[in-house]
Amino acid sequence: MSARRNETPRPRRRHKPSHAESRPSVPWEPFLRAIERLDRAVNDLRRRAPDFSAATPFPVWQQTVMLGVPAIFTAALILLDESGFILWSLTLALPFLLIAIVRLVAVWHVLKRQPKFRRAPVGDRRFDTRLPTFSVLIPVYQEVAVIPDLVAAMRWLDYPPDRLEILFITEEQDQPTRHALLRAGLARNMRILTVPAGQPRTKPRALNYALQDARGILVTVYDAEDVPDRDQLRRAADAFIEGGPRLACVQAQLAIYNANQSFLSRQFALEYAALFRGLLPALAYLKLPIPLGGTSNHFRRDLLLKCGGWDPFNVTEDADLGIRIARLGYDVTVIQSATLEEAPAFWRTWRGQRTRWIKGWIQTYLVHMRHPRKLWRDLGTWQFMGFQVMIGGMILSFLVHPWFYILLADAALTGGELMPANSLLRWVCGGHLAIGYGAAWLLTIVTALGSVRRLWSAVWLPIYWLAMSWAAYCAVVDLIFRPFHWEKTAHGAGARHRDILPKSGLP
Repeated sequence: MSARRNETPRPRRRHKPSHAESRPSVPWEPFLRAIERLDRAVNDLRRRAPDFSAATPFPVWQQTVMLGVPAIFTAALILLDESGFILWSLTLALPFLLIAIVRLVAVWHVLKRQPKFRRAPVGDRRFDTRLPTFSVLIPVYQEVAVIPDLVAAMRWLDYPPDRLEILFITEEQDQPTRHALLRAGLARNMRILTVPAGQPRTKPRALNYALQDARGILVTVYDAEDVPDRDQLRRAADAFIEGGPRLACVQAQLAIYNANQSFLSRQFALEYAALFRGLLPALAYLKLPIPLGGTSNHFRRDLLLKCGGWDPFNVTEDADLGIRIARLGYDVTVIQSATLEEAPAFWRTWRGQRTRWIKGWIQTYLVHMRHPRKLWRDLGTWQFMGFQVMIGGMILSFLVHPWFYILLADAALTGGELMPANSLLRWVCGGHLAIGYGAAWLLTIVTALGSVRRLWSAVWLPIYWLAMSWAAYCAVVDLIFRPFHWEKTAHGAGARHRDILPKSGLP
């Protein structure tokens, strides 16, 4: 016993901590993870595919062409007199004629579809557990006024809640919008996601950041003022099931709920009707690249990631992504489901929104035309020509359109002739103008049937097109001096969402 007391006690074996236990907790780890996610959201596309990113400087040859070609044609128009006018006319006649032909095909497609149009029933609800999971991404910035109605519209969606998550994406400095969301009473499947401060502060940057947190097989994008059809997600899921593995995106149609608020909102409604009810379905029918709308587009998440997500440096990220999807060999289709949107009703808001939109289309054209031969190989001849007509031709029409009125005014003031003396060229120019204006008017009227007030508004389309041309020239200036600036569109001046949603459908 005494010997045992005198023994030196053995030291206790200390527990060897595991790797996870031994690593000290770092209080700023969540912050570092957010910064890493933000870096991927901003820089992933330009690191992986710099030629697809608007952040990559445009090559010298593009800059030379952008400056040189307009200068050459303007000099020819001034110095060569009638010969210069003939050169201008023949050069511009072909793209404008092709745009008119696409519009006429769209008219034919609308008239062909209308007599047998029938909304297909959605899938059997007994199999809701087999529906794909959906992540809805909604970027909101300075949108306090519309938050209660936005949450109501999202609650109204008819999709199994356990297979649907809704992410409201806010900017770090936008605390009022986050407070409004918290006060709105979010459902269990709704979350608020905050994007750290950084540049460029654009919608596609926010979407890329949120995409890394989205868990759904399918991903959709809505804007803050949107009121989608209640069954739109079900119809999109059905379209993906039927569309096969190459279908990357399903575009819903957009319509305007405050069309009668002002002259600009009525014209905007006509423009959207022609685009989403006429042109985009016709492009899908013709198997041409589809420049997506900025909202109500539904994606397969895996294919969206393969395409590189959204370009945070392109201010019309939707059109750019539609072209990139086509270049990588995937498909886009349009479904018969509508989302109601608010049109900008006042000049300042409208001009800013349209300037940003056209600036993004110019970015999209320049980005994909960096290497024309590669674009041709990616798209094939048919789709390559479609890209030239629908993107390049539209931009050209915006920029050239007001010069027709300038020449018309000059001829009226000086007593000269608007058309050249050459009889053949006179018929070419006159026929081109008649077909171009006639096709645009016809498509607008056909897609806006059902509203006499809107049909009467179509008379004023030439005035609206002049305003679009003004926005196009503002876009050129904006592209030069602040290419990545995102012009924020204010919402909440139109009708309230709860005036639109059926009373029986309100949560």
